[in-house]
Amino acid sequence: MTDRTVAQAPHIDAIEIVVDLLAQIESDDAPGAFYDRLCEAICRVTSMDRAVLFRYDAPARRVTAAGTHGLDMELFSDSLFSPDSTPIARQALVEDRVIEISDEASSLLPERYASLIHDTVLVCTPMSASGRWVGVVLSDRPRSAGPLGDAERHLLWTLGKTAALAAIARIATFQVERARQLEHRIDLAREIHDGVVQRLFGVSLVLASGQAMDAETQLRCAEEVQAALEELRTAVQRPLGRAARVTASTLREEIGHLRAAAAEEPDGPEITLNDPDDALSTLPADGEALAQSVLVEAVRNARKHAKPTRIDVSLTLHEDALVLEVANDGVQAGANGRRAGAPMTGMGLRLAAFEALQVGGVVEFGKRDGGRWVVRLVVPRDV
Repeated sequence: MTDRTVAQAPHIDAIEIVVDLLAQIESDDAPGAFYDRLCEAICRVTSMDRAVLFRYDAPARRVTAAGTHGLDMELFSDSLFSPDSTPIARQALVEDRVIEISDEASSLLPERYASLIHDTVLVCTPMSASGRWVGVVLSDRPRSAGPLGDAERHLLWTLGKTAALAAIARIATFQVERARQLEHRIDLAREIHDGVVQRLFGVSLVLASGQAMDAETQLRCAEEVQAALEELRTAVQRPLGRAARVTASTLREEIGHLRAAAAEEPDGPEITLNDPDDALSTLPADGEALAQSVLVEAVRNARKHAKPTRIDVSLTLHEDALVLEVANDGVQAGANGRRAGAPMTGMGLRLAAFEALQVGGVVEFGKRDGGRWVVRLVVPRDV
C-alpha cells in the first residue's frame, strides 16, 4: 500500500460514513439523531473527543445545536447562537478553513461554556458549500495531543463539506415533500371550487333573483346546499398534505427563545406568558407542534408588519378545548407605511390554519379593541 493510499484512507472512510448517513435519512425517528451520528462520525475518524454541531434552523429561524457527541444536548437547548455571538464560527465560515484555538479559547465562546474546554484545544470546522453557510462543528481534543497536522486539518475540512452536503440533502428532501404537500392543497382548493363553490354560487343566484320560489325550487336549493356541505365535510376531513413540523422542544422553551431574542434587540418587544391552568404541561405531542407553529408565525408577523412593544401569550383550558392566544399592541404603529389595522397575516400563519383543521382545530386572527391584534388557536383537548 502506497503512502498516498494510506493518506486517502481516512477521507474515503469519511465519505462512506456520510453516504451511510444519507441512506438513513428516511428512517430517522428522532429530530437530532442524524446530526448526532454526524458528530459521532467526526470523532470516530479524527482525534476529536467531543463535538457539537450548530446549524441554521429555517423553521425556527435561528441557529440551534442540532447534534452532539460526548456532550449533553441539554447544555445548548436554551441558548441563542449566531456567527456574531461566536467569533470563531464567523471566522471559520468567512475564511472557509478549520480553525484551532489552544490559548484563550474560552474568550471566544459564550461565558457559560468556558468551563467545558478546560485543558483542551478547541477546533471549529465550517459547514459550507457553494458559498452557503450551513453551520459549524465545534470539537475539542486534549491539549497534550499537540497541534493539528495538515492531514487531519484537511480531513476535518472535508468532513465539514460532506456534512454540509448531507444537511443540504436533507433540506432538499424536505422541500420536495413540501412541494408535494402544496400540490395536494392546490388539488383540494380546485376540488372545493369546482364542487362546493359552484353549487353555492348557483343557489345564491336563485336567492338573489328576487322571484318567489315554488316548493320544487326550494327543495332543489336545499338539496344543493346539503350536497355542498357534504362535499365540504368530506374534503376537510381528509389529510390536507401539511402536518406540523417535528419538534424536540416545548412551547415553554420556544417562548423562552423568542423572549431572549427580543431582549437582545434595543427595541425588542416584551413577551409575556399567562398560563393560569398550567395548560403547557398538558399539551399532547401533536398539539405541541401545532401550538409552536402558530406561536412562531404570530410573533414573526407581529414584528415584521408592526412595531409592538408587548406581545402577550396566554393558554386557557376549557372542558373540551385548549385555547392559545398571541396578542400584540402594534396595530396602531404599522411599519413601512402599513395602514393602521391592516391584516398582519402571512402565508405561514395561513398554512398553520390548515394544520389546525387536520386535528379538528381552528386558527382565527384579527383586530381587537384597544389597538391589539390577536391570533387565536383553538384545538380539542384530545388531539
